[in-house]
Order: sequence, then C-alpha cells, then structure tokens
Amino acid sequence: MRRLLVFGTAVVVAFSAVTASGAADEVRTPDGWVGTWAAAPANGVASAPDGYPNYSIRNVVHTSVGGSQARVRLSNAFGGSPLTLGRVTVAVAAEAGSARAVAGSMRTLTFGGAESVIVPVGAEVVSDPARLRVPTDADLLVTTFVPTPSGPVTFHPAATQTSFFTRDGDFAAQESGEAFTERTSVWHYVSGVDVRSPAAGTVVTLGDSITDGVGSASGANHRWPDLLSDRLRGRLGVLNAGISGNRLLLDGGDFGRNALARFDSDVLSVGGVRTLIMLEGINDIQQQPHQTDPARLVSAYRQLVAQAHARGIRVVGGTITPFKGWQVYDETLEATRLAANEFIRDGGEFDAVVDFDAALRDPADPLRMLAAYDSGDHLHPNDAGYQAMADAVDLSLL
Repeated sequence: MRRLLVFGTAVVVAFSAVTASGAADEVRTPDGWVGTWAAAPANGVASAPDGYPNYSIRNVVHTSVGGSQARVRLSNAFGGSPLTLGRVTVAVAAEAGSARAVAGSMRTLTFGGAESVIVPVGAEVVSDPARLRVPTDADLLVTTFVPTPSGPVTFHPAATQTSFFTRDGDFAAQESGEAFTERTSVWHYVSGVDVRSPAAGTVVTLGDSITDGVGSASGANHRWPDLLSDRLRGRLGVLNAGISGNRLLLDGGDFGRNALARFDSDVLSVGGVRTLIMLEGINDIQQQPHQTDPARLVSAYRQLVAQAHARGIRVVGGTITPFKGWQVYDETLEATRLAANEFIRDGGEFDAVVDFDAALRDPADPLRMLAAYDSGDHLHPNDAGYQAMADAVDLSLL
C-alpha cells in the first residue's frame, strides 16, 4: 500500500433523548443538521512543504446517520499558506473499500455558490448544502483537487481506512474511480460531514488512540464509536474526535493539539452535538514526560466539563482502560491511573460515567486487559475489546 506520508495511542443518570431500549424521542436539532462523520485534524504533512499540487485525493469516510442533504467541512488548520481547493465532490461509494461512486450520486460542492474556495491558514470551511440521499452506515467519497502549491497538508494520520489519490490532475468528479490508482491510510483536508436528518442530534467521542481505533481491523469500522453507532441504528450521529497519542495537557507532533486546545474546534463547534463521551488521560500518564499528579488531570477534566456544560452539552466520563504489560508500565503510573478513575467514577463532575476500565479488565488481574480483548500490546484493544467498550455505553445516557 502506498501512503502519501510515512510515520515514525455506570452512573445511573438518565436523559430523555434515548430510552433504555434505545428508542429516540422527538427532540431534533434546531436547524436539522446532524454530524454523521468526523476526524480531528492532527498536524500538517511536513514532508510535503508545497502540499500536493495537481493531486486529487479521494477520502473514504463512513456515515453514522443518514439524511437528505450533505455538507462537508475541510481544514487548513496546520497549513503554512492559504489552501486553494479547485474542486471538491461528495458521492456515495459503490461498495466498501472502493473508489467507485454509485452512479448518479456524484455532487460537486460549492462554497458561497463558487466551486473553488481559498482556505486561510489555520481556518476551516464548510460547503454549501448539496442534495444527496446519504445512507446510514455507508461509505462516502469526499474528493479534493488542489491545483497549486499550498504548504503543509492538514491530515488525520491513523485513519484505519484506505483512501485513494492520483497525481495527474482534476479527477474529483470521476464516478468510475479508475484514475485513483494510488492508496493512502491517511485522511487529508476533510474534517467532517454533516447531513440534514431527523436524527435527534450528535454524540462526540473525544479521546486518543483507543477512540481513534488503533488495534482494530483496517477498513472494517470497528472502532468503539463505530460500534456504538451500530447500536444506535441511525437515531443519533456519532463523531469520532480521537487522535492517536493525544493528551489532555500537552501537544505532541502528529498527536495533535492537547484536548483543551482543540476542544472548541473538535467538540463545541460540530453540528448538533448534544452529548460528549470523554476518554482521555492514558497518554498524559504513559508518555514522556509522565504526568504522575492526578490533580492535573482532574483539573483538565473539570475545565472540559465546564466548557461543555456552558454550551448545554451533557458529558459522559470514560474511565481510563488497563495498561499493565505496556512497555513503560510501572506502579507509579498505575497509581495515577487509579486515582484519575476514582475521580471519574465518584467525583460527581460528570453527568454520567461509562466504566471502560471495568468492561476491559481481566477479573483475575484487574490491572491488566483481558487477553481476549487485547490487540497484543496490552494498551490497545482488538475488535472484540472495542465491541465490549461500545456495549458498555448505556444508550439511555446519550
């Protein structure tokens, strides 16, 4: 596989949105727009200082909820110069893992009525709505053509999904996909897709590699937010705001800005968000420099909850999952994890709690992930582990 770049991780609180059986109530978003897919921008491709001029990149993204119209968000968050998007299209993929579009589904997007748009450094743009019947639980093809040098390309590195590109010009509107002979495991430029939908709103999952789906099968959409979406069956959109390696308190290269710094763009500003599930902290603990003062993590949790509540967003805290056996594991780091989890469970800060730790741990050795759920590195779950995480979420809390 060719890549464009090469790289060097239950409280009983009920709300009315979804009943215990999972049936949605009549609440709808004020403007009818719901987020169906997202990927948090993590960094700019330093190995491409001129960007990808004359490239068409076909990003494969997976919907959580369907609708009658679509709009796409594109990012130059980590660019070094203005980005010219010469053409952007969206279409329904003909089949999973394919660059081919369903016949008649290709739509050329506009921005204020124009087919081309210039995205300033650090900015994001949202397309005009396009009439398109977007299915639930299906792949969309979001294709960008950039005609000129643009500087570093904003990307999301751990897509766990194959996308496509060509260096040979503007093929953004090509239905057959025949021009897209090269492959990448990275999402470029695209940061979100919204649909006009009767769904009751959007759930955002903020996290690190465990939310990003590291350890799951590529192209299978077995990240725990995807599997949670499967349980919801299109009643709520689910957006994945995980970035592999992300931390609460420190930035980190391809690991993106810290959770506090990116909170507004990746959570508060997305379409129709009503509930946040937060699973952050293990990288503050296990990465260098190690954060061994749980009070620092608690302070960050409190700040994120306060900012979400100020926007009317309910917050579900996820306990930090076991990591005994991971390469840097020791008793000091474990004590920090346990103290953070004690606050998440019993501190009273969150509107509800999903106990991911309890869902994954080995009853015979509770500091370790159950072998059946372990991808093999003792930190990241496998597909079965991600299913256990998704199953641990009480749908009545969303």
